[in-house]
Amino acid sequence: MVQNDTSEPHAFIVTIDGPAGSGKTTVSRLVAEALGFDYVDTGALYRGVALAAIEAGIGLDDDDALEQMCQLLTIDLVRESDGLHLFVNGTDVSGKIGPGVGWLTSVCQWYGC
Repeated sequence: MVQNDTSEPHAFIVTIDGPAGSGKTTVSRLVAEALGFDYVDTGALYRGVALAAIEAGIGLDDDDALEQMCQLLTIDLVRESDGLHLFVNGTDVSGKIGPGVGWLTSVCQWYGC
């Protein structure tokens, strides 16, 4: 959920899909900037879920624990003065979701977190 304080009655959501390395991120950022839209990095959402699993000590082979964690997880995108911030279970993890947690991202996608 993206939280904002605008009173706009309608919101636009634009998605760009394609294979890895095809320039989706570059194009998405440019389009969002040109149109004055927020850019939401969906990969960051998955990395936030991966970080939650790492911090909870959940292993890749623990299907039940990963599924339970995903069912209880809350994820919010909050607009701050410097852009959108990712909150996982009420904690801003925007500065923690770099490449170091990417290894678990595909597992989190598999569970539909």
